[in-house]
Formats: sequence, C-alpha cells, structure tokens
Amino acid sequence: MFFMEEVLLEKEVSTARRNMEDYFRTHDVKYVAEDGVFTHMSTGDRYEGRDAIGQMLQFMYHVAFDAHAEIRGTMIYDDHAVLEADFIGKHTGEFAGLQPSGKTVNVPFCVTYDLKNGLVQQARIYMLMDIMIKQLTS
Repeated sequence: MFFMEEVLLEKEVSTARRNMEDYFRTHDVKYVAEDGVFTHMSTGDRYEGRDAIGQMLQFMYHVAFDAHAEIRGTMIYDDHAVLEADFIGKHTGEFAGLQPSGKTVNVPFCVTYDLKNGLVQQARIYMLMDIMIKQLTS
C-alpha cells in the first residue's frame, strides 16, 4: 500500500511540475484553476478567476509593457511552487498613471503558488513596485 501511495504522489508531482514549467514559459491561463486567485502583495490588488488573471497578465506583458520574465529559479512540489524572476520589458502603454515612456525596466519579483490537481489555485506576487516606478520616472 505504501508503495502505491508513493507512485501516485510521483505522478501528481510530475503533472504539477510539467504544468508549472509550461506556465512559467507561456503564462497560459489553462494552467490556472477556473476559480484561481492572484494577489499582488504590494498593492493588495486581487484578480479572481481565470479570465481576470489572463487579462492582468496580458496587460502587464503585452499592453503596458512589451515584456518577459527572465527566470532565476523555481521550486515545484505537488501542492506548491515558487518562481524567482526578473520582469524585463519596454514601457509601451499607460501604467500606474504614467504615460508610455519607452524606457526599459528590469524588476525582480517572486511568486508563490498554491496548486491543486496540478493547477494554480492561488498565487501571491511579490514585485518591487518602488523599483519599477523609479525606473520609469528617472
């Protein structure tokens, strides 16, 4: 019986790992639970549901900025994951009341994820917004 539990756990971990590795590369919300919640910890902004999360990601990576995440490291377990990365991009749209500047930002961030059935249930985003604003206004 114990062996069977280990095999099932390994299968779940590999599904979580595969899904999160794909998510980190693509930001495809198919890896987010329908009722997932992302919270930006420095602002308190909450994005609830796959559609709202997808819109937030689209805005950050393709509207306000032409950006990507340069991954520094990840940890992925069956029910939790952590991403450390740099948000790198050109400011191309209005953001935080600032008109597009054309400036490039490089902002460290970390996200912790709670996973259920291989999908993101909750994410807590820790992004250094003071650094981003300073880079946009200097």
